Amino acid sequence: MMRAAPRALARTAFAVGLALAATLAIVAASGAPPLETLAVMAQGGFGSEAAWLRTLSSFAPLLLCGAALCVTFAANLWNIGVEGQITMGALGGLWFLRAVSPAGTLPPGLAVALSLLCAMAGGAAWALLSGVLRTHGRVHEIFSGLGLNFVATGVSLWLILGPWKRPGMASLSGTAPLDHALWLPTLGGRPMSLVGPILAVLAFLGVAWLLTRTFFGLTLSAVRQNSLAAERLGLAPKRRILAAMGIGGALAGLAGGVLIAGLYHRLIPSVSGNYGYTAILAVLLASGSLPAVPVACLFFAALAVGSIQLPLSLSLDSSLAGVIQGVLVLTLFAARGLWPAVSRRKP
Repeated sequence: MMRAAPRALARTAFAVGLALAATLAIVAASGAPPLETLAVMAQGGFGSEAAWLRTLSSFAPLLLCGAALCVTFAANLWNIGVEGQITMGALGGLWFLRAVSPAGTLPPGLAVALSLLCAMAGGAAWALLSGVLRTHGRVHEIFSGLGLNFVATGVSLWLILGPWKRPGMASLSGTAPLDHALWLPTLGGRPMSLVGPILAVLAFLGVAWLLTRTFFGLTLSAVRQNSLAAERLGLAPKRRILAAMGIGGALAGLAGGVLIAGLYHRLIPSVSGNYGYTAILAVLLASGSLPAVPVACLFFAALAVGSIQLPLSLSLDSSLAGVIQGVLVLTLFAARGLWPAVSRRKP
């Protein structure tokens, strides 16, 4: 029998090798040079300071959503509604900035900070709606989350084309940009703010501490493993579920607020940018390992940013990156299932 550490290393090497082989096969099937395609994507994600800044700008909402999903997954909740929570967080943050911007009654820094709190409140409220449907209406969070995602998208489109439309016209390009003073601060004149990544890392560290070092994290684990036993022990599973959904929604809402104040500076259609769904892939890729979540989020952020270079360098569609993401995740799950048969040795 192999020892635990070498066995884990061999399992990881097998999974990564199989995923790499499948990825190269998919790229080759698309008619592109496999190694050159991967090199172009890596260069686009990490090849320069500007590339790093773009990757970090995508990394921030991904890690915030990843942290949110770690909390809800800890309670055995499939928070598919994270996309809608990002959108409602963006709406909450922009609502506050639009309310204070014309009057100028608050210092810009304080206004932006309060807008992020409003974004967290918007995301939490949207998540709690799904949680209440789960605990009191017996509606699974997958179905309620998907439905609320569509509702959130509809609300954002209504605001863009209606009450918040640009002066004199309505355009799907988005609302009027925010005043520059209400943007998240940048460092050294860089076009993108580093406040978002810093907030994301701090939020993730807080979630890791909450789940591994507190009684609340222990109770979430108990609810995940056996909610009936947790109820008999007086752990109030329904309240724990609502708390997990509220915390997760607040973090997803913060991602929406960061997107508004730090990246888009206005409301656009599909403001969530599929960050929620991509974060689900990242957390699944991490396979329940908290330290692996930031690495997976950084990988997917670089993959998304690097894919922008595919049409420019190789005349390939940038949607190939989405195919690569799906193939990677599916292959890694397949490798997990195939490993027992591969590692089994005859006596």
